[in-house]
Amino acid sequence: MFAIVPPYLLSRLAATDAPHLANAAEAARATLAIARPSHPAPARGRARLDLSVDGDALILQGEPAPDRVISDAQHRETLPGVRVRGEDDPAVADVAVNEAFDGLGASFELFWDAFARRSIDGAGGTLAASVHYGDRYDNAFWNGERMVFGDGDGEVFRGFTSSISVIGHELGHGVIEHGGGLEYQGQSGALNESVADVFGALTEQHRAGESAAEASWLIGAGIFTDAVQGVALRSMKAPGTAYDDDVLGKDPQPAHMRDYVRTSEDNGGVHINSGIPNKAFHLVATALGGHAWERAGRIWYLTVTQGAVPPTADFSAFAAATTAVAQREYGERSEEADAVRTAWNAVGVTARDEPSRSARSAEDRE
Repeated sequence: MFAIVPPYLLSRLAATDAPHLANAAEAARATLAIARPSHPAPARGRARLDLSVDGDALILQGEPAPDRVISDAQHRETLPGVRVRGEDDPAVADVAVNEAFDGLGASFELFWDAFARRSIDGAGGTLAASVHYGDRYDNAFWNGERMVFGDGDGEVFRGFTSSISVIGHELGHGVIEHGGGLEYQGQSGALNESVADVFGALTEQHRAGESAAEASWLIGAGIFTDAVQGVALRSMKAPGTAYDDDVLGKDPQPAHMRDYVRTSEDNGGVHINSGIPNKAFHLVATALGGHAWERAGRIWYLTVTQGAVPPTADFSAFAAATTAVAQREYGERSEEADAVRTAWNAVGVTARDEPSRSARSAEDRE
């Protein structure tokens, strides 16, 4: 349903005839051919609470804890696979299982600590994941029920469980779904991808205790092998700079509406044009300083979980909604509201002094 590696990047890899990437090209073709299964709703989970007695009163104590279940697909395309680790089980010998387990926990911690949200559905739902999906599967995705991780082809992509930002991104799609959703097409689809990137970046930053100034703002750092000329799938700080590779091409993300890409591929460029709202969020977070999840992240979170935007929202509607939320939460003339207005202006979404928007085709950007 929602995959971290965009189809245009896999298509470039699938088309290469470079001898040293023959295995990767075959794996990319196989990955593109697999129809990802989707499910309508996640399972319900548990909240871990301790009981104590104060006089005649029964007191609930303790914070909610995640309920994680990791399964091994055993290189098949059938989900969920064999259960290999649950919440109370110790670490196992399989690195991918442990990485997935820890990554799900990091995402849970962000949403609870920053937004008091109990799991992806807000009600303590089980966090489920399957590892070792398919044969050299070059992707990771959220299918509406669970996270699914491929192992990569080993030549271009490594295993996807190693990236906290990838895990946070995909689980972020679940939060967006439960908040009302953003239609996965055109600008609303690009917003869906962008908000998921925001949650992915915040998960990684929260886990490391990084400030907005200290963070890399990279999505998918570490999933490329050393054979790739690039550092990540996307850069929120500098869209369009994450990779520039002889085989994969140059990162096509724009950072401003003047470079908005019109294309019929990738659901109307959802993975490409997400660079524009990504840059807007980065500008808000760095302008406010401190931990990005505390103010900038809270504004974005409230926008997508409290019905502030319709499923078909375009960039302008989302800009207006985040501005309204910032004004409501912090004041119309607050530092936070000013940072949001300034950021959307800087990327050309709400600027009145910019020339008329021009749109280049996907072919022009390659």
